[in-house]
Parts: sequence; C-alpha cells; structure tokens
Amino acid sequence: MRPEPPQPASHPQRQRALIAGAAALTVPGLALRLSGAHPVEWLGAVIFGVAIVGAAFLLAWAAEAVQLDVSQGLALALLALIAVLPEYAVDFVFTWKAGKDPDEFASLALANMTGANRLLIGVGWSMVVLLAAWRMRRVARTQGYEGEIATDVELDRSHAIEISFLAVATLYSLTLPLKRTLTLVDAAVLVTLFALYVLRISRAPAEEPHLVGPAELIGGLPKARRRTAVAGMFLFAAAVILACAEPFAEALVTTGEELGISTFLLVQWLAPLASEAPELLVAGLFAWRLNTNAALGALVSSKVNQWTLLVGTLPIVFAISAGATHGLPVDSLQREELFLTAAQSAFAVAVLSNRSLGVREAFMLLGLFAGQFVLGAALPGDLRAVERVGVGVLYLVLAAFTIFRQRAAVPDLVRDGFRTDVHELIGEEPSGPSEPSEGRV
Repeated sequence: MRPEPPQPASHPQRQRALIAGAAALTVPGLALRLSGAHPVEWLGAVIFGVAIVGAAFLLAWAAEAVQLDVSQGLALALLALIAVLPEYAVDFVFTWKAGKDPDEFASLALANMTGANRLLIGVGWSMVVLLAAWRMRRVARTQGYEGEIATDVELDRSHAIEISFLAVATLYSLTLPLKRTLTLVDAAVLVTLFALYVLRISRAPAEEPHLVGPAELIGGLPKARRRTAVAGMFLFAAAVILACAEPFAEALVTTGEELGISTFLLVQWLAPLASEAPELLVAGLFAWRLNTNAALGALVSSKVNQWTLLVGTLPIVFAISAGATHGLPVDSLQREELFLTAAQSAFAVAVLSNRSLGVREAFMLLGLFAGQFVLGAALPGDLRAVERVGVGVLYLVLAAFTIFRQRAAVPDLVRDGFRTDVHELIGEEPSGPSEPSEGRV
C-alpha cells in the first residue's frame, strides 16, 4: 500500500505568476538569438539554457491542460514531439552537413542520435522512478505513515500502445548495425511505423484529467480561451526551443573544445543533454507531483518518437542535402553505437512488458548506462569496441531473461497494443506508484 500524496490548494495568483515567470526566463535567450550577439561561450550557454528551462515549464503545463480536449495518449505524443524538436534541429544540422561532407559529419549525426536515445532511457526513465520513490517516502514520513511503501511505477493499459510500437521499432533497429548505410527504405519503414502509432493513439477519446498548478488555471478557462492559450503556449515554447537549443549546444561544445575534450564525445553527450533537457524536465515535474503515469508515459512516447521518426528522417535529410539516394554512411564505430543503443532499447522494452518499472530496474538502467562511461575511461582505445559490443550483449541477455520471466504479460501487451479497441483501454484510472509486480529481474 501507499499513502495518498497531499493535494495542492488552488492559488490563481501564484499560478499566473509561475506562468509569467517561466515566460520571462525565455526572454534573454530569445533576445540574444534575435540580436545575433556573440557573448562569451559560457554566458551564452547559461542564457540559452535558462530559456529552454522556461519553455519546458510552459510545455509541461500546456500538455497537462490539453488532456481536456484530446486523449491523454495523444497529448503525451504531442508533448513528446514538441519536446524533442531541439534534438531534431541539432541532428538535422549535422545530417545536412554530412550530405556535403560525409567523411567529417556523418558520424556526428549518428553520434548525436544514439547519445540522445541512450540518455532518454538511461537517465530519463530511471529518474522518473527514483524521484517518485523518494517523493513517496517523503510524503509518507510527513503523514506519519508506517506501513510498507510501494514505489514501482505502473503504466495504464493505454500505454501498451507505446510499448508495443517501441518493441516493433526496436526489433527493426537491431538490423541497422548490420548495414553500412541508413537508406530511404529504412526511412520508409520507420516513418510509416510512427504514422501508424499516431493514428492508433489518436483514436482514444478525451478524458477528465486531474490538473494542478498552472495547468489547473489554464484548464479552468472557457473552452475557446483554453484552447487558444494551450496552442499559444505550445507554439511559443516550440519557437523558443528551436531558437535556443542549437546555440546552447554549440556554446557547450565550444566551451568543451577549449578544454581539449573530444568533439565526438561532446556531440554524443553534451549536445543531446541540452536538447533533451525540456522533456527530462517535463517528466521530472510530473514525477515530482507523483503523476508517474504521465511522467514515464511521456518518456516512453518520446522514445517511440526518436526511435522511429528521428532515425527515419535522417536518411531523408541526408538525401536532400547530398542530392543522392545512396544512404547515410555508417562506419564501424557507429555500427557498434547503433547496436548498443538498440540493445538498451530491447532491455527497456522487456522490463516494461508488464507495464511496470521498479526501483531495482531503474537502478539497473542507470547503472548500465553509467557503467559504459567508467569502462570506456578505464579501457585503452583498442578495447573500447569490445566494451560497447559486450555491454550490448549484456543488455540482450537481460532482455531475453526478463521477457522469459514476464512472458505471461506479453500476450496481453500485444493484444492491447495492436488489437484492443482504444476506447476499452482507458477504463483503467491513471495510476501512480503501485504494488511491486511479479516476474522481476
């Protein structure tokens, strides 16, 4: 069992102040971007980073309020699409340059993509569970609760759609390391998969969400004003992110290069860290409020987005830039990175096959992600390829073991993901931390 979190009181003036404050955070970054000024790199990184944080808050509140008009699944899909726009912007820049100079930039385009995908699961998914578990224990102490506290995050049945489509995308992604190019055929498969996912998830009806904070203020507006406000917040936040994420990443990269850090590592980790900041912050806000279903659901939806639409559009951008259809080159290092990223995705899908993610699995995702850096730093260069392949194989072994342990949940997941009428999937109330489920690693 678990104690109920305290419900925040409604404070309209405070809610308005929060919205105004988040918008104000974006002003210096927009002004700097529009003016074309070039401050010292560390100052630019701070200004653009603060603007992204402000935009991320606006996204979170708008995404919650939009659930009044569309299904929660579609609302989270929209949030995921907008929140990863910075990642698209940065990756498309590298991919476009790769079309002109593939030898220098092709590996950077793929490095940015693989880093973003691994960061989303290794840090994002585990952050939601661990933050929610800490908050639940804190609430329990405040309320004097002395019973056993269940801290697993359990997703609603409707999230079987995201998990199932992610599983299909992951199975296909395991073929990518076997190729020397990402082609327009890969693009067609992955973009079609994303389109089918959006089509299925959009069929769910709207439902009445529980809104708190600024989202409650927005949700209380008359329908026309609410929809205008939500659309305005989405568009403004997206514009801020598109304007500020790339210079933020470039400022971080330049600052790091001045310190003699590898360009490949900066592009793979620092640039995605900047562009993924909005969605990680949005999920963190949901988890802090113990709205764990929306928190983890948003990140699963983002993973579907990045592992289908983002990967699928890279060969298209490359083909347009290069004026050819031979595909985005994949060198041996990037094949290893693609294998490691696909293997991590396979383990993550396996863990979620019963729609539940516990503290132990969260620590495993975080530990394996962090362990790659420790091993990479400790091993000489000629053994790092062995390390990447070895960790990837470990992910696949864990995935197979987890699927075997949770095999009873797989038929229901597949049925709910692809066959069950979407209207039937929303009969289950949104859930927070739940009782630990059976069949764990």
